[in-house]
This record gives sequence, structure tokens and C-alpha cells, in this order.
Amino acid sequence: MPVGDKKMIDFKKELNPAQYEAATNPQGPVLVIAGAGSGKTRTIVYRLAWLVEQGIPPESILLMTFTRKAAQEMLTRTEQILGRPLHGTNGGTFHSFAFSILRQNSAEIGFPNGFTLMDRGDCEDVIREVKSNFGFGQKDRSYPKKATLLDMVTKSRNKEVSIDFLLNSEAFHLACYGQEMEQISDGYAIYKKQHGLMDYDDLLFYLEELLSKDEFLRNSLRSRFQYIMVDEYQDTNLVQARIVQHLAGKNGNIMAVGDDAQSIYSFRGADVTNILKFPEIFNDVKIVRLEQNYRSTQPILDITNAILDGAANKFDKKLFTEKTWGKKPQLMIPLSDFSQSTRILDRIIELQKRHGPEEVAVLFRAGYQSYGLEVALKRLGVGYKKYGGLKFNEAAHIKDVLSFLRLVSNPADIIAWQRCLGHIKGVGPKTAQKIANTVISGDINAINKYTQKYSLLKDILADIDGLREKRSSPATSLEVVIPLYTPILVATYPDDYPRREAGLDQLLQIANNYTDLDSFLADMCLDPDQHREEAAQENVLTLSTIHSAKGLEWNAVIIIDLVEDRFPSRKSMHKPLEYEEERRLLYVACTRAKEELILSAPASLYRKNSDFNEPAVPSPFIRELDNYLFDELHESYSGGMNKQQIAAVPSFDTTPRNADSTPNKKNSSAQKLGHCTHKIFGRGKIIDKVDPNKLKINFPGFGVKVIVEDFVELL
Repeated sequence: MPVGDKKMIDFKKELNPAQYEAATNPQGPVLVIAGAGSGKTRTIVYRLAWLVEQGIPPESILLMTFTRKAAQEMLTRTEQILGRPLHGTNGGTFHSFAFSILRQNSAEIGFPNGFTLMDRGDCEDVIREVKSNFGFGQKDRSYPKKATLLDMVTKSRNKEVSIDFLLNSEAFHLACYGQEMEQISDGYAIYKKQHGLMDYDDLLFYLEELLSKDEFLRNSLRSRFQYIMVDEYQDTNLVQARIVQHLAGKNGNIMAVGDDAQSIYSFRGADVTNILKFPEIFNDVKIVRLEQNYRSTQPILDITNAILDGAANKFDKKLFTEKTWGKKPQLMIPLSDFSQSTRILDRIIELQKRHGPEEVAVLFRAGYQSYGLEVALKRLGVGYKKYGGLKFNEAAHIKDVLSFLRLVSNPADIIAWQRCLGHIKGVGPKTAQKIANTVISGDINAINKYTQKYSLLKDILADIDGLREKRSSPATSLEVVIPLYTPILVATYPDDYPRREAGLDQLLQIANNYTDLDSFLADMCLDPDQHREEAAQENVLTLSTIHSAKGLEWNAVIIIDLVEDRFPSRKSMHKPLEYEEERRLLYVACTRAKEELILSAPASLYRKNSDFNEPAVPSPFIRELDNYLFDELHESYSGGMNKQQIAAVPSFDTTPRNADSTPNKKNSSAQKLGHCTHKIFGRGKIIDKVDPNKLKINFPGFGVKVIVEDFVELL
């Protein structure tokens, strides 16, 4: 029906009972806990329509989202179901709302002549100028780049922590620059104020300042926006939550829609406590849970529910669906992380036949974890697109190291020479060309002159000559090249070299499975034309980090590297808040699957500087699961996958979810035995009572221990 033809809406028919309850709540604060795939957007749209049908003026409704596209989509859909235009409704992002208010009240916040909003490029230029004015990093090539400096300033502001604290917790390799970064941050703030400039963070903090001190404006906005809705509330940061409080008041008609279990963006400043404490902040909050899922089959939802059961602090919910059919998720145990790539490739081919290439995705925690699979895909000619992290063969540091190996194989490779020599201080493109031609022609005298002038050149030539004489394997060659390249890596990529080092470890692992250098290089070096063809293709496999996959869905999803130190990451294993976010990350990954879900936990991992793989410990999130929730398959030594008759995963008691309206701060999956803490091993889950006074406890990062009950504190 075209917009303009008014129609009556049967809300009870269009919505399920929980959606209806949320959409038609008349007054007061409401928190809608919208499980994954539960029709969150539909609920918001019908809420807007219901308010208008009740005679609420559209201009008194405020809808805040995290993207303009989301807001526009909701408003357009509302107009379609109402059958008439929705003029006057304020829908947009927190930042766009802040801009509209500050522009009209700029003098009150110290900008009598107004202000100019800067984009990312402008902000980086200001940071560079401030750094230059302080004289920082003038002779230090490893000094953090302007983009990194801006990231640290912005992140510390959004998280509301000092830069020093931020560096020590997230970027320790840059901690030595902490004091100077603090000065740059202060200088950046002064520069903006002096020149009438604002960045996007300023919009939020100045709006909060204005609302907190201007009672007349605050009351005026409350009177104007009598109904407020906030989408994706779990992704709000601290200042955004305070803005909502100022606008709504303790008893206002505020509806927050979100899912604490999908709060996975703390690295951007999102704070899960905003949604968890919503019932404490506002008065008489009504909580509505959207638990009916319209995306996945019930076997997939059963395993996602079980993953959440172990959460320490959450709103209880149990996702269910009318799609009670479907396969159980599979837990694959490949022999190693290298054979994992081969076994996953086999599964990809099977799944693509059933669902089509575009309906299959492989998800992982960090971008480098797909490198081995990317090589296997390329070798078989399987096209793919990747979200989150560079493709393996596009990563600059991988290309750098491979260029050294290319020279071992072919001393006349002028392109490889230019790439290698370009990292020598004082050597530009023209000089690199001259040196390369000198080496290729074998002019000993000229080579000696260059090596005397550039000490690193001598080391490079010596290592390449040594590897050529010994005809070393790819892995041995890399063990020589990587130590040579490491100082170059640190100097060239000072801002993020630890992340890049993980990629080099993956390269070394891949190389261990080759004996011939030429074959290895042939598999590593991808034709640029193929890159363009894959980029243009839509009908291909998807590889994605989980953070980049949020909001997407596929018929079949494979999640790889579900072992300790990789998922959860080593850093988060001993940090409770980060550990819980990793659990939520796995929940988000699993709920991307509509029909088939495969989890992969390799039995062993390649370790650098080791001649053999080390046994891997399955992710604690996997170890917590009851074995009836999945089919477990182990890789045989002949290469196939065999189903286990009896899964070797400990079984845990489950109990019905707590129906309280407030977040559950205990583990609902272990209420009979529960959790405990130990002075050495930290927080653990009690699996069994062994003797009258002994407990069998699973400690993440340490495994299962039997401990006398007196030595633990029950939670």
C-alpha cells in the first residue's frame, strides 16, 4: 500500500506476545532484552507505529540509533505499515542529535561564534600539528603515527580512562610514549577550543555538559521528546548512557532495546554495565524479553543458550524457535591447527553444494587465524571475500618476508630486491634499483661499497647467500629471515607490530608443511588479477572476524580455533571482564548460523621454535557444554573425520532460567554445584563432588583440578 493510504494495524496479529508487550507499553521506563534474531527492528518499528496510532505527535518521539541507515530504515518501515508519512519524528545517531542541539546553544558551551565539526582527516592533521609543536618524535622513526595517536586519545576519552592506563592494558609496546601522549591529548583539546573546532567525541561530552548545567534546556527537551527509544543499548558508552538519563529522567518514557549477550565492542568504549544496570538507574523498569528466534534452528539455539548459561552477570533468557528440526551442531577435533585448514576446506565444499557459496561463512576471533585456510582455498581455487583484517597475501609484512625468500629462489627478482632494500635506512627507490642491478650483475667492488655504507645490506646479502648455498627448506629459511626482519618490522610498523608478529607465526606454521621453496612461494604469491576477480564476486565464501560478522547471517557457519589462548585470547584468560566478553563473542558467532553450525577445536597447535606441535586445550566455553548438545568428530590419522560415540566433554547440570527481572549474577547452569574462587587458579566451575570434602573444579586456563573444599570460596 503506498504511503498516504491510512490503514489500521492489528498489532496482536503482527507481533508475537513478547514483541506486542514491548511495542504497546504505555508509560514509564522499559528495557527490551532482544535475543539474537528475535525481531528487534520489527519491535521498534511497531512501537513507533503504535505510539502514532495512540495520538502521540511524531515530533515528540526521539529514536536514537548507531547508524543513520538504521534510523532511516526504521522510519521508512514505520511509514509503510502506517500508510502515511511520519513527519517530524527525530531519528538519527547520538552524534547527529548532539550536533543539532549544540549548534543552537554553542555560546553556552564556550563557542560564541559557533563551531566547525572535523572529520577523521582533520583530526589527524591537528594531532600531527600538536605533536610537531611539542617537538615529539622528530628523530624517532618508531614514534606512533598520527592515526595511532588519535586512536589512543579517542579511546581513552570514550572509555573515560587515562592514556597511561589504556596503553598498559591494550598497547603495552607503546607505554614508553604514555606521558607524551597525555601532553598531546591536552594540547589537542586546547587547540580545538582555540580554533572553534569539535571532533565527534566532543559532540557527546559537550552535550552532556550542557544538559547537566542548563536545567531550562534539559526540561525543555524532556517536554519536547516525551517518548525516547534507543537501539543497540548494549553498545552505548558511559557518556551516551548519561545523556539518555538527562533526556529521560528517572521516570521518563524511555525504551532501551538491546542484548547484554551481544555486547562485544568494549574496545570501542561500549560498556555492558549500561544495560545491566538499567533497572537500577531508572525507576520501576519493566523488562520484556524477546526470546523467540526467527533465524536459527533449535539445536543451534540449544548450544547458544548453554554458552550463555556460564555467564557470570547477565539477564537470563532462553532462545527458542518454531524451527524445532535441524542437525545438531558439530564439534570437530582436527589433529592440528594445520590439518584444521584441510578438514575445514572439505566441509566448505560440502556445505557450498547444499547451500551455495554465498550462504557459507568461516568465522574467527582474529584476522590472522584464517591465513592457513586462505592458502588452502587459493590452492584449490575456491573464491572468498574477507571482512576484518587483510587477506593473507595482501598483508604488507607478509609480502616483506616473502620477498626475502623470493630472492633465495631467484636472485634476479628485481621487484623482490626493491621491496627488501626499501627497508634500509637511507635507501630510496632509485638507490634500491642501483643496488639490485649491482648485485644481479655481480659487481663485487660496487657491492662492497654499498655494504660499507649500509650495514643492514651486508646482513641481508649474507643470509640470502647462506640460504641459497644450503638449499634450505621454507621453514628453515623463514627461521633465518624472520629474526633479520623483526627489527625492520618494529621500525616500520611501530604502532601494531605485535599483531603482525602473530601473522608471521602463522606463515612459519604454513611453511612447516612444505619441503620445496618454489612450491611454497607458488602457493603464497597470488595473481593480482585473481584478487580483483574475487573482490568483484558476490557469490563466494565469506571469511570474517566475529566482530565484523555481527548483524549478518548465513545458512552454514564454521567457527575455527576454539582452543585456549586463541578463543578466549591469552590476554583475556585472566581478566574476568574480558573473559566474559569473549564468551559473548562466541554467542554472537554461533547465532549467525541459520541451519548448520560447526565448531572446530584442533587437538594440537604449532609453536614457534619447536620441532613438534603442542597439545591444545579446548576453549573453556566448549568444555562447559553438555555433550548431548553436539556431535563430536575426531580426525583420524588417515585424514577422515570419525564421529565419537561417547563425547569426551564433561557434562554439567542445567536448571531452568531464573525469572527475576534483574540480571543474574550467578551461573544459572551450575546452581546445584555452582562456581568458586581459588587463590592461585582464580574463578572456576565446580563439576563434581568427589569425596565428602573434595571438589572437582574446571579452572579456565588451568584445566580440571581436584581440591579440598576448605581451600576454595564458594560463590
